[in-house]
Amino acid sequence: MTKQYDVLFLGSGHAAWHAALTLSKAGKSVAMIEKDRIAGTCTNYGCNAKIVLEYPFEILEQASHYPKMINTTRLKVDWDTLMQHKHRVIDPLAGHLQHLFEQNGIDIIRGSGQLVDEHTIQVDHTLYYGAHIVIATGQRSHQLDIKGQALTHNSRDFLSLAHMPKHITFLGIGIISIEFASMAIKSGAEVHMIHHNDRPVKGFYHKHVTKLIEKLANEGVHFHMNESTQSITQHGQSYTVTTASGLNLQTHYVLDATGRIPNVASIGLDTVGIVYSKKGIQVDEYMRTSIPHIYASGDVVDKTIPKLTPTATFESNYIASHILNPDQQPITYPAIPSVLYTLPRLANIGVSIEEAIQNDKYRVVDIPFGQRMAFEYKNETDAQMTIALDEANHLVGAAIYADDAADLINILVFIINQKLQAQDLNQMIFAFPCASSGVIDLLKEAMMTESL
Repeated sequence: MTKQYDVLFLGSGHAAWHAALTLSKAGKSVAMIEKDRIAGTCTNYGCNAKIVLEYPFEILEQASHYPKMINTTRLKVDWDTLMQHKHRVIDPLAGHLQHLFEQNGIDIIRGSGQLVDEHTIQVDHTLYYGAHIVIATGQRSHQLDIKGQALTHNSRDFLSLAHMPKHITFLGIGIISIEFASMAIKSGAEVHMIHHNDRPVKGFYHKHVTKLIEKLANEGVHFHMNESTQSITQHGQSYTVTTASGLNLQTHYVLDATGRIPNVASIGLDTVGIVYSKKGIQVDEYMRTSIPHIYASGDVVDKTIPKLTPTATFESNYIASHILNPDQQPITYPAIPSVLYTLPRLANIGVSIEEAIQNDKYRVVDIPFGQRMAFEYKNETDAQMTIALDEANHLVGAAIYADDAADLINILVFIINQKLQAQDLNQMIFAFPCASSGVIDLLKEAMMTESL
């Protein structure tokens, strides 16, 4: 007999469980189908694990700003012990969250789910009916189609590395690989990065990316631009990475970081006629697929909106509200911050600086706050922010290069989304002295200055 639910989720990550909790608390019968660890990639194999591993390296980065005052040669991160710490912190999360879900009446169905008709998902040999279905299957690592591809590792492997290799090679210079490289180089590894063109790390202000690449190069990272990886061969405990130009790199570990692709295969989309592409599942302004009672949420969706955990959470919450109230207005995204967790960090929000530079209706202002706020900003003199203002001097976009970029960009979320102006900020009192208060002061100065 088919078990019936009001809402059936395929996946249990942030794109699913926020909605599942809301719907269950509203009295709906809810189940989540999961073939891997409960709560998905971010919780177990992604953002959470990455930030736990990254924080100790942030201390090294901050100490480097005081070369004559702190003996940085005595500071080092023990990767093996750090990885043990990561497992203690991260490994229990799936169990804790499963307990939370079950306490709130959500059924957990273990296994691979596949749509067999517009209301039914099959898991193994059991059928489950959903009046509504939400597809939240996320993404997986892309793998280059080259000789020796089986010898490569992915981000999930790196985040569980028991020992840091002495020599590591990254294929592709994107968000994931450059974050990992920032840690690996500070761990003492020899780091090489191969990229197929000369524009790495899409989605962030190119001047800040260039500045970051130069910094990492000065720290010892070897960048090989305009190189296409052709093959990988094994020689005992080491590997040779060969490119189309004839470059041969001897290495101990190869990480394929050439992107991520949506999990749209083998879940029955063709069977029921859901429209999708290699970029993901197509949805309308209500997050509905081509079948109105089937939604899609998170990284599996074909969208231009950044595929981030907070975006998935936002979409999940919206879907819950739309199921409970079908008269809900179409989804409207606020300005979304993106952060590159390198050392230092990069962050963007709103209108891109590149776009603003090309458009006369915006005014672009560089704010070198690291230099102007040496006493407040921890001697990180390279820290800087570039902002875009509209014709009414509203902040509409920003890019930050700084250790504290993630926290600073979150302050700008309020300023942009609430359309605050300098006079609004003048009516608020901020803690002093600290980095954020100084940045706000410089921001207000720029917002009050008319363009010439």
